[in-house]
Amino acid sequence: MFDFFKKTAQAIRSVAPKKENTVSKELLEEILLEADVTYECVEEIIYYLPPSNHVKREPLRKVLLSYFIEQKAKPLNDQKPFVELIFGVNGAGKTTTIAKLAYKYKNEGKSVLLSAADTFRAAAIEQLKRWAQKIDIPIVATKQGHDPSAVAYDAINSAKAKGIDNVIIDTAGRLHTQSNLAKELQKIVRICNKAKENAPDRKVLVLDGTQGNSAINQAHAFNEMIGIDALIVTKLDGTAKGGAIFSIAKEIQKPILYLGVGEDKNQLEIFDKEKFVDALLDEIFV
Repeated sequence: MFDFFKKTAQAIRSVAPKKENTVSKELLEEILLEADVTYECVEEIIYYLPPSNHVKREPLRKVLLSYFIEQKAKPLNDQKPFVELIFGVNGAGKTTTIAKLAYKYKNEGKSVLLSAADTFRAAAIEQLKRWAQKIDIPIVATKQGHDPSAVAYDAINSAKAKGIDNVIIDTAGRLHTQSNLAKELQKIVRICNKAKENAPDRKVLVLDGTQGNSAINQAHAFNEMIGIDALIVTKLDGTAKGGAIFSIAKEIQKPILYLGVGEDKNQLEIFDKEKFVDALLDEIFV
């Protein structure tokens, strides 16, 4: 079992301490709700199961897997760099996630450039600088209060000139209800496209897994604002709300790329839907 799934597993065992070959639909409903799957989602899961009240592992596994969509492969494009815009609300673990992502790319043999376009807080710039130094990756940064879209523009142009493979752009942690910051994010997207056609190549929303299903409203708002290509869910090591991932996947209909499961630079796990579903089912069935 994944280490990050321990608290969710404990929540499941509090409802169903004994594993069986089958479970009743009533007990399954309790289990899923305890793991923070929304009631609407639970009702849908129950609906698509066979009519018998005795639920077996494989039919349930098939239904649960259907909630996750695969990431579509990007068309082959030799034009460097691959530009990723990372965004999310305050406290979601965005900056740490960027560092983990950069470190992963570096270990894959790719060159990476960070862009500190969160100029809203001086501390955010310094935090990303410290990470850049720690993992030995170059960074384009400026001072607090400077135009964040200009920082993104400079980073993309610098990466183009140097033949760098990946640019990862940090943005101000923002509440999805703050219209001024929303306009700023939209401007960054427009300026990225001026620096490189069709950039950003991927717009990634970082969601705090400890918020459970409240993260869905954030995701809807950001999707309306600039569009979302993919998700990264963080802090799952510290929550019993692992089941919220099913609701998030159903509502947002975007691929989950990674799970953040700790503070270390190595603690970014590729999201494997089959392993995730099996980890849940292993707590229910013999």
